[in-house]
Amino acid sequence: MDNPYSIAALWIGLAFIAALIAIRTGVSVSLVEIIVGIFVGNLFDVSSREWIDFLAGFGSGLLTFLAGAELEPDVLKSKLSQVLTLGVIAFLFPFAGALLFAYYVAGWDFEAAEIAGIALSTTSVAVVYAVMLETGFNETPLGKVILAACFVNDLGTVLALAILFVNVTWYLPLFILALAVVLPLAPRLVDGVVRYAGGRISEPEVKFVFLIIFGLGGLAAAGGSEEILPAYLAGMILAGTFLRERTLVLRMRTTAFSILTPFYFIRAGTFVDVSAIVSGWWLVAAFLGVKMATKFVGVRPVTAYYRFPQREAMYTTLLMSTGLTFGTISALFGLTHGAITSDQYAILVTVVILSAFVPTLIAQQFFKPALEDHVVQRPAPAAAVEAALTSRDGAVPSPSGDGNRAPADAPVKEA
Repeated sequence: MDNPYSIAALWIGLAFIAALIAIRTGVSVSLVEIIVGIFVGNLFDVSSREWIDFLAGFGSGLLTFLAGAELEPDVLKSKLSQVLTLGVIAFLFPFAGALLFAYYVAGWDFEAAEIAGIALSTTSVAVVYAVMLETGFNETPLGKVILAACFVNDLGTVLALAILFVNVTWYLPLFILALAVVLPLAPRLVDGVVRYAGGRISEPEVKFVFLIIFGLGGLAAAGGSEEILPAYLAGMILAGTFLRERTLVLRMRTTAFSILTPFYFIRAGTFVDVSAIVSGWWLVAAFLGVKMATKFVGVRPVTAYYRFPQREAMYTTLLMSTGLTFGTISALFGLTHGAITSDQYAILVTVVILSAFVPTLIAQQFFKPALEDHVVQRPAPAAAVEAALTSRDGAVPSPSGDGNRAPADAPVKEA
C-alpha cells in the first residue's frame, strides 16, 4: 500500500482509535498511541515513510516548543533553584548509572556505554507536556516547575551528546551565531507580526513561528546538532509573548495534537521490537530499572529538600523518569555512527520507549495530585468579564483539550 492517502488514513485511524481508548480508560492519549504503535508495529508491516518521519519530527519539535512556551518567566525566576537542581541531578545520576552498568555489568565497550548513559539520562518533555495539558497541570506552579526541570535535564543530554560525539562542521558557528541573533529578537518580531497581521484567517503569526522553528532547526541539523534544540530555546524565549497571546497557543496546540503528535507517538511505538524484548529481556528490565532507580535516588531527595508534599514529590520523580525524544535520537545517533550495534540499539530504544510508558502510567494512576490544590485563581480580564455579562449561558472550551466545558463567567486560572 504505497498510496500516501491510504497510509495517512491508516495512521490517523489508529490515532482516532487511540483517542477513544484514552477517553474510555482515562490513560494519557500519548501513552495509548505508543501502545497502539507497539501492537501494530509487531503484527503488521507499517514501514515508515520519509514524509511520516518528517511529520513525526515536526510534531516532536512543536510539542517541545509549546512546552518551552509554558515556562512562565515569573515562575521560573521564583523557582530557579528548584528547576536547576532537579534538572541537573535528574541528568547526572542516570547518565552515570546507565554508563557504569552498561560498561561493567553488560560488558559493552566504552563508546556504547556512553551512548547508553546519554540515551537513558533523558526525560520526555513531549510526554510530560502532553500529560500536563490533559490534566490541566500546565497552568499550575508544580507543572511549570516539572516542565522547566525536564527542559534543563534534556539540555544536559544534548550537551553531553554534542561534547562526546560532536561532528563539527562550518555550519555549527553559523548556527550558534543565528541563535545569538534570532532568539533575543524573536519576542519583538513575533509581537510585531501579531500587532500588524494577527487574527487573520491566513494565520501569519503561526506561520512566522513555524519559520523560526524550521529555520533554526535546519541550521542545527547542518551544524551537527539536534533540530529539536532550537525549538526548546525558542519556546522558552517566547514564553512571555505566548502568555499574553493564549489564543495563538490554542491554535498551535490544535495543529500539534490533531495531526502531528499522533505520527510521533505511534511511530515511536513501532520501534519496539517484542522479539528483542523477549531475547534480551533481562537487559531491557535491568536498564529500565537502572534508569528509574537512579532517577529516584537523585530526584526524590531534592523534592524532599524543597519540601514537596509526599504525593507531589513522587509525581515529580516519576514524570522526570520518563524518556522518549532525545533517548531515541541518542540511540539512533549511536547506531548510525557505529558506536552501538543493532541489537544494542533495539535494547536501548525499547527501554527508552518503555520509560515513556511505565513511570507515566504509575504517576497518573497512583500519585496524581488534586488539581484544585495547585491552581491559583485570578479575576477574569475585562474582556472576559464583559463577555460573561453579555452572554448568560455562553461556554468556552476548556484549555485542557479534553472536550470539557467551563462556564463563560468562570475565573481564569493562573499558575
